Amino acid sequence: MVASVRMIRPLAAVGLLVLALSGCTTVKGWFAGKDAEAKKAAEPAELVDFTATVRPSKIWSTGLGDGERRIGARQAPAVADGIVYAAASENRLVALDLQTGRQVWGFSGGKEEKELRLAGGPGVGEGLVVVGSLGGDVIALDAASGAERWRSKVTSEVIVAPLVAQGAVFVRSNDGRVTAFDAASGERRWFNEHELPSLTVRGNSPLTWAPGVLFSGNDDGTLSALALQDGRVLWQQTIGIPEGRTELERMADVDSAPLIDGTMLYASSFKNRTIAIDGPSGRPMWQSEHGGIGGMAAASAGVLVSSPAGTVYLLDRNSGAALWSQPALARRSLTGPAVQGDYAVVGDFDGYLHWLRLDNGEFAARERVGGNAIKGQPLVADGILLVQNVEGGLTAFRLD
Repeated sequence: MVASVRMIRPLAAVGLLVLALSGCTTVKGWFAGKDAEAKKAAEPAELVDFTATVRPSKIWSTGLGDGERRIGARQAPAVADGIVYAAASENRLVALDLQTGRQVWGFSGGKEEKELRLAGGPGVGEGLVVVGSLGGDVIALDAASGAERWRSKVTSEVIVAPLVAQGAVFVRSNDGRVTAFDAASGERRWFNEHELPSLTVRGNSPLTWAPGVLFSGNDDGTLSALALQDGRVLWQQTIGIPEGRTELERMADVDSAPLIDGTMLYASSFKNRTIAIDGPSGRPMWQSEHGGIGGMAAASAGVLVSSPAGTVYLLDRNSGAALWSQPALARRSLTGPAVQGDYAVVGDFDGYLHWLRLDNGEFAARERVGGNAIKGQPLVADGILLVQNVEGGLTAFRLD
């Protein structure tokens, strides 16, 4: 037995020498093959062919100026009374006719404010259009004329649209603070601070309100209900649990706007979790292990969400069970869904819009809006779908 071992060792050494001299490319090929497989697995899914069953028609398109590009603000327009309000990252905000795209008015900060970068998208209500900037500026304009009404400041950049409601303007800044301003004068009424984790997903949750209550998604995976009058916390609910060994694994941001449907409140987290909450009490009704950060949409059967992995789900409104899922858009960096007629619509990193049937999730149509990424959740108003890409292009579609 000892002799046999001694003979094997030299043979093994010879074999290793042969590999070293003539088989280096083979060993390298082993690792190259694994790297190629890993790279391919991480690539966006290729678009599948299908027979379109509905025809979207582009009714107008316009350029707003320099878009957000890599700011991570997920800029999107707002609509009120047949007028579209949209901002670009340069100091420009415009009002457009929803049906034609014709400009009604435009706002520019002026030559002296070239560094004013409007990043959060506009909020509209009560005769005002309000927008924030990367420098923490909050600018309120007259919705009818575009004239500046007042200007104030918050403690950090604003990368989400302000909310105008109940005689106040509510602004969520990137440092976790919610600030309330008087809508008429711009005077600060109150602020509420929420501590941030050390690592968060880029982006903030748009604020949502119900009578007497303001709902704010937080970067630590919680949802806060604040009193509209003074900002005190009424209740707080955990949506995404920040579990994991590293800060990256623990990211659980609630960055999609809470969705209100009757007395039910739905909130979704980057941690792939969506919860239905009884709004008045804050009591959880159900939870689903499907969620995302790009926004949700209400359909007759339930709630639509896009997961970080690129799957679109329709969750049953009563139980949270997935009624259907569409996984064919994996790793395409999807927006939150919108509902246009009988279809869910999502945008992706390559400028494509995808229409999915609400009854079964199958593909119904696809259109491309240039080659630039769509980050902001599409918006539907009066049957018209509006989508803004990261280069400042705004396009409107109608279904034939």
